[in-house]
Amino acid sequence: MARLTRAQTQERTRAGVLAAARDEFAEHGFRAARIDAIAERAGLTRGAVYSNFPGKRALYFSVLAELAERAPGRTGPAPQQGRTPAEALGALARAWVTRPTSAATDSGADDGTEFGDPERARPRAVGPGADLIPEVAADEGLRRPYRQLLELNALLVALALEAVRPPAPGPGTPPRRSVRLAKTVLTTLYGASRTAATAPGFIEPFDVVSACEQLAGLELSDWWAPPTGIRPAFRADDPWEPPAAAELVRGGPAPLASDGVVAFLGMHRLSAVEEAVRAAPPGTAITVVAVTGEPDELVPLARLVVGELGGCLREAFPRAAWPGLRVVCDGTGAVAAAAGITGCDDSTETAVRVGGGRILYRATGPGACHTVASAPAAHARHAPAGA
Repeated sequence: MARLTRAQTQERTRAGVLAAARDEFAEHGFRAARIDAIAERAGLTRGAVYSNFPGKRALYFSVLAELAERAPGRTGPAPQQGRTPAEALGALARAWVTRPTSAATDSGADDGTEFGDPERARPRAVGPGADLIPEVAADEGLRRPYRQLLELNALLVALALEAVRPPAPGPGTPPRRSVRLAKTVLTTLYGASRTAATAPGFIEPFDVVSACEQLAGLELSDWWAPPTGIRPAFRADDPWEPPAAAELVRGGPAPLASDGVVAFLGMHRLSAVEEAVRAAPPGTAITVVAVTGEPDELVPLARLVVGELGGCLREAFPRAAWPGLRVVCDGTGAVAAAAGITGCDDSTETAVRVGGGRILYRATGPGACHTVASAPAAHARHAPAGA
């Protein structure tokens, strides 16, 4: 039998720790789970656990993210995709309340079998992710990035909604912005999940579906104002050879090498990507690359929050309405390094426009997404750097 490489050994150890932690959290919940018990389950030392995960919370978030990403397919029929805002929001809510990983976030009662082995898991009153929101709420260091993740989710829902709305009257009239409506819908869904976790049986899940369908008719004054006082983007002519990366909204590999706008945003600045979305010409590929100074906790949190919504969006909306905005987590900083960006933290705000395997424009600081998305990419291919 071939000898495992160092990387393969590390990956196997990490997988063993995650599996052991999954069972420990299933039986005891986050607060009562013990690192020593996880190490014993995995057949490792306590130090081996800490060499892979710096703390119990980072391990907990990683378990939830893995569960969300590896959830088995539905055993029943998928929700019918919506062709109108009401149908789409109903389908989104239906996908949300029946999602296979619902017990992995903070939804209702579970039977103790969501981790795959009903004989080993002891039934608990609520799902294993029920400790997620209390943990976020108790820590300012988590609340701010969590809000930004929800802002990003609201933009994703809004873009899908705008794609199924009837065309705006008059030529050249932009579609109505739907971010405030999307926030209202997500508040309903997250609130329903939290209520189901703390008071199982209180609400009928499909009443939530009906409520979200009705929200489609809610008229909210909603507009987007471009930033002011921003500096122009700098022309560039640098190579663009990004590494492979996973994409959270559509699933699968991210098409980072494609022409378009790539926004590198810290976990406190994710909502700034709307500047690129609204300013770029129609059809422009836009990718937000989330970077952070706290990758051990915030990267799995982002994978969980955005990835789970992405799965529901794919079920609820027709493919033509899926958000064109792509989301990538750059926990190692490798994607940012390919763009010549180092020292990323949660306040990072840098954007580049790429084309033909080259970086054509770059900008840093407030308004970077808007100014790069507004840059004339076709002209830039023939313009000298620094012009």
